[in-house]
Amino acid sequence: MINNILTPRRLVVGGGSIEQLPQVLAQLGIKRPLLVADPNLVRLGLSTRVESVLRDAGVSYTLFTDVVEDPTDACVNAASAAIVEGDHDGVIGFGGGSAIDTAKAAAVVATLRQPIRSLMVPRIVDEAAMPVVAIPTTAGTGSEVTRACVVTDSASHEKMLILGMSCLPAAAVVDFEFTLSCPFRVTADTGLDALTHALEALVNRNRNPHADAFALSALRLIGAHLETACFEPANRAAREAMMLGATHAGLAVSNTSTALVHGMSRPIGAFFHVPHGLSNAMLLAAVTEFSAPAAPAPYAAAARALGWAKESDAETDAVAALIAGFHRLNSVLKVPTPAAFGIDKTRYFELRTTMATQALQSGTPANNPRLATEQDIEAIYAAAWVD
Repeated sequence: MINNILTPRRLVVGGGSIEQLPQVLAQLGIKRPLLVADPNLVRLGLSTRVESVLRDAGVSYTLFTDVVEDPTDACVNAASAAIVEGDHDGVIGFGGGSAIDTAKAAAVVATLRQPIRSLMVPRIVDEAAMPVVAIPTTAGTGSEVTRACVVTDSASHEKMLILGMSCLPAAAVVDFEFTLSCPFRVTADTGLDALTHALEALVNRNRNPHADAFALSALRLIGAHLETACFEPANRAAREAMMLGATHAGLAVSNTSTALVHGMSRPIGAFFHVPHGLSNAMLLAAVTEFSAPAAPAPYAAAARALGWAKESDAETDAVAALIAGFHRLNSVLKVPTPAAFGIDKTRYFELRTTMATQALQSGTPANNPRLATEQDIEAIYAAAWVD
């Protein structure tokens, strides 16, 4: 079997690696970048380190901060317009998944000059796009190494998946020191997102040995360090391990794709403004219970890698431990059910069919080991509700 393995051209990983940003830009031929940054990080002063590194190196840049959580088409179009108007030759995405996805999508739109909706799956966007350098500030989304980004349609509230090499950053600077100030909720939610990436890569219909290796590494790192990073935020070893685990999870899922959890998670986020990692976690146990009978071996391997089952445990016991482990982890990390989050029950159940349709249209449920019908997905949404 031939596997096409996609990664950024350069990964700079480790504490203090932000100092190498000017070298990375020079190697990519970027002289006038647009710095797309999360406004909250700018307000908190985290962007000053990036800006000072750029200024000290004599790099001319423009700062764009009109980034919103769950980036919209309007936000991306504004960033794309800033690229064109400023005659920028590259983009730096600084922040969590929203900032990096905005940077990636804006670079594609500015290069191809096509509307965002025309880029969404099932189209695969592999055309050459201007280079993006991603600098993650959370250990979770993996957007710094993936060939995907998600943009919300402001009118329909649909989360549009854009997939292809056009979305793959040219380089990533992965400096865990940016995560030291992440609050508990952000640390937990992004870590759970990374866990979901690794799990869905490992059980994916597109799985391959390269992705398996990264997925198992990610699960081992996340299983051993997520709770410590949440409850001991200054623990540098845990923060560094989580950042590496998130990047490994991103590399795994970028070379397989997501599956049913992500397909179902996006509509919850779009309609009810639930943070992405949180909506993944709400669904993990229910989707695993549905899917595991079709692929017990990789689910059992996930349980062992997370440290929730022994190598000697039978597959059925390991899978049961995995499902129980998701319930326990959600309890420890204070992950609410949709009901506990405060979602209106009537609207949630009224939208189940629409959400199921959007989940299937995203294409990623087709990568799940057990294929789900629209009725199956509606049933999983109902199982996840939990009054």
